[in-house]
Amino acid sequence: MYKPTIGLEIHVELKTKTKMFCGCLNDPDEKKPNTNICPICLAHPGTLPTINKKAVEAVLKLGTALNGEIPPTSKFDRKNYFYPDLPKGYQISQYDKPLVIGGELNSVKITRIHLEEDTARLVHEGPSAGSGRPASLVDFNRAGIPLMELVTEPDIKSGEEAVAFAKELQ
Repeated sequence: MYKPTIGLEIHVELKTKTKMFCGCLNDPDEKKPNTNICPICLAHPGTLPTINKKAVEAVLKLGTALNGEIPPTSKFDRKNYFYPDLPKGYQISQYDKPLVIGGELNSVKITRIHLEEDTARLVHEGPSAGSGRPASLVDFNRAGIPLMELVTEPDIKSGEEAVAFAKELQ
């Protein structure tokens, strides 16, 4: 007989005024494509990211509320992979030195809570004019939106426990 063993990786889009590493408006619901973009979130050569202080504060507040450890140092990493909706060819994220280590919620141990940036959005349309083939377009409005990622230990034993955990986190 098999017993479920579940660990979760939960992404939360943070409602900050600006994106994770630039001053562009954080509006994932913007209807006009490629409006809230700049050379930084598009990864143009020579641009340098600047961290969103409000996003860091939000993660630290949650970490404190869940009795997590706030280490004295933290760092960001590049997670390299190619995908059409990733303008940099890498995602700025955290791994071995996150903002929060440990903690607990509903008897589920938290491994870490860290920050990263979201990717852009692919829009798939029907046959384009002239070619008759479907088209895939990229909307970069969402690229760079701050995401908090919470990773749990595999302490959850059922779907019901997973739902209860997610509702309590919410």
